[in-house]
Amino acid sequence: MSHSFPVRIFYEDTDMAGIVYYANYLKYIERARSDIVEQLGVDQRAMREEDVVFVITRVEADYLSAARFGDRLEVRTTHYAKGAVRWMFDQDVLRGDEVLFRAKVTAVCMTTAGKPIRLPAKLRSVLPLPAQ
Repeated sequence: MSHSFPVRIFYEDTDMAGIVYYANYLKYIERARSDIVEQLGVDQRAMREEDVVFVITRVEADYLSAARFGDRLEVRTTHYAKGAVRWMFDQDVLRGDEVLFRAKVTAVCMTTAGKPIRLPAKLRSVLPLPAQ
């Protein structure tokens, strides 16, 4: 599945040189993933009440070019289930057609006590399998 999420760069997002602070890209891609979860109809509050939460277990990131104050960006995400346990996200942050940041993210579910568990069946049923 693919997803698009807009991001506007404010002054608070930048460092003293007016360039987006590197950690903020992680916030932008997190917001996009949160939007995906909501659009899929997954209620994370209800999951939490059942002692189940999403956890990011891996992020591989490449910083390719700098975003600056005033830029309007887009987070493009492709995501899929990898087996019954992992939810994979390929995320690009773009300014127009230029890719500024690229990340591969792995999410899993855990109990609030830290025990790994399968992705909820409802979620697995709507996630695509990886492209062959």
